[in-house]
Amino acid sequence: MNKKAISLIIPPSPFLANERVFPSLGILKVASVLEKRGYLVDVLDLSGVSNFEEVLEAHLDSSDVEKIGITSTTPQFPCAVKLAKIIRGYKRHSILGGPHATMVNSSRKTGKRGLGAFKQMMGMFDTVVAGDGEMAIFEAIERDGLIDADEAGCPMFMKKGTLEQYPLPARHLIDLESYHYEIDGKKAQSMISQLGCPFECGFCGGRNTPSFRTARFRSVGSVISEVDVMVGLGYRGIMFYDDELNISQNHLEELLEGLIKYQEKNGLDLRFRGFVRTDLFTQKQASMMYRAGFRIVLSGVESGNNGMLKAMNKMTTTDINSQWIRTCHGAKLKAKALMSIGHPGESAKTIIDSLDWVLQNKPDDVDWTIITQYPGSPYFDQSVPAKNGTWVYTEPKTREVLYSKDIDYAREAGYYKGIPGDYISYVWTDYLSPEGLVKLRDYCENVSRRNLGLDGIVPVKAKRFEMVAERSAINKT
Repeated sequence: MNKKAISLIIPPSPFLANERVFPSLGILKVASVLEKRGYLVDVLDLSGVSNFEEVLEAHLDSSDVEKIGITSTTPQFPCAVKLAKIIRGYKRHSILGGPHATMVNSSRKTGKRGLGAFKQMMGMFDTVVAGDGEMAIFEAIERDGLIDADEAGCPMFMKKGTLEQYPLPARHLIDLESYHYEIDGKKAQSMISQLGCPFECGFCGGRNTPSFRTARFRSVGSVISEVDVMVGLGYRGIMFYDDELNISQNHLEELLEGLIKYQEKNGLDLRFRGFVRTDLFTQKQASMMYRAGFRIVLSGVESGNNGMLKAMNKMTTTDINSQWIRTCHGAKLKAKALMSIGHPGESAKTIIDSLDWVLQNKPDDVDWTIITQYPGSPYFDQSVPAKNGTWVYTEPKTREVLYSKDIDYAREAGYYKGIPGDYISYVWTDYLSPEGLVKLRDYCENVSRRNLGLDGIVPVKAKRFEMVAERSAINKT
């Protein structure tokens, strides 16, 4: 038995319309750190695999590896739990990390509501890592229980100015070619150039979580070196999965200048896509982004009603969001508006206001989602118990309320974005029931996509993976 061997697992995301768009980079960063320390690492990528439990059993039958790490978002957690039960049945050691572990741990520190989810999680895995995993994984290999790396003073917390010291994600451990995405017709992959968002939107998971709230930037040289690796792999497009690229205007301008110079030096014409905040977006940013190769920018517009923007503490207005669209179009950039409903005080009128905003401002693309109260978000952590198992969040400024009930995270995939027609609302207001929110979400999506000339979203079904003898084929599902 190799004591320096470890398996890492990416669980399925069956709630998504297509699971093979972008790979999970967080666990691949952990894999690269382990490899650098001399560990033998394999990654079992179960994205889009319908018989994922069988695949794990086949993997464990063919391997004597003792330590198995699983990354999980909150919607992925039911699948992660099924995997953990199999691992326990084989008497192997399970390690949970990722957003769910981090946010649930954060939530139990800030209030009573997250305590049940925390106890549930701790009872299902041998070790749980909260916060940055790059250094915490080594402690997780050695002991059971909670490894809390989610405090700025913790030595396992990735400090500002240190991100470039860590190796690039170990993309070679998965079948990268099985992920399909294009930007402006060019084959694309994703990358992360910065971590964290310091803003305080009430619905956002991680607002009370230090590792998700603290903005940390990679050096421009480090980012360019990863772009160069992706170019060497044949990709000519990059989706930047940073929370918002323009948190720091100076850093964004330095990055854009670096991307421009890199392409000029190497005779390349790359394409990029990324998220921005509308209130921090400038004409200079837009012009530089287009020159650098950006063709699509996305932003969490969230609502076309100023009262809702205030209730969610978005710190923007409908006028600011409209100006963002105009600035994008003036620089020949396409704009995708991310709209959400189900905030404190949401009503049919506020939702129709959002639809009207979309129809009037004509973004190039639009998403409509119903918010889910994730642990670590103000909506979740600041809710108080009421009758019949209901929790009530009261917005401090508007005094509007939002109702919810606890989700059994081991059984229900509490997603905010999923397959059209399959949405479930876990929240409601004084004016709209869960069913009413779902009905209006579907209506807004259908009307806006029809009026903007957008195609409908077609789900891609998960595939059954046929087991073969070769270990490499199991790793690269």
